[in-house]
Amino acid sequence: MSDDNTKLCEENHFRDFYLKHVQSANNFAYYKCGDSEAALDLVQDAFTKIWENCSKIDFSKVKTYLFTSINNLFLNNIKHQKVVLAYAKESPNLDTNNQSPEYLFEEEEFKQKLASAIASLSELQREVFLLNRIDGKKYREIAELLDISQKTVEKRMSGALQILKSQIENI
Repeated sequence: MSDDNTKLCEENHFRDFYLKHVQSANNFAYYKCGDSEAALDLVQDAFTKIWENCSKIDFSKVKTYLFTSINNLFLNNIKHQKVVLAYAKESPNLDTNNQSPEYLFEEEEFKQKLASAIASLSELQREVFLLNRIDGKKYREIAELLDISQKTVEKRMSGALQILKSQIENI
């Protein structure tokens, strides 16, 4: 274990690292998920992971480790949400809004088609599509967030929309 790694395990040095990077880490997490509370949870989990593994992390790469951890925690959270949504679809829904059974059936059928179509997108297309349509991010923001050009974002979104149109009528 080098001296730099030992420094990270010292509370004062870790606190300095935390104070120096917490705001940029929080901004990054917020751009990923679009929810300030969820972003704070991701950042706290990432810093906790760094503290727990401080002796194993190369001090020169700790900032990269922080942002990679936030990204991985975000992706794991998305995977978990997919499982929750899949379970929710299988559970019986109560008709609390008094819609006609035919309307509810059509709505559920459309949701399934849409979920299936989104799942069929490539990971790159799906990420851009969800950041734009669900998180409300602009193409420029997505490009900065993913460290790609705005043209690449536009191309991925165009491809995603073409696939969705071909799989779902009246989208």
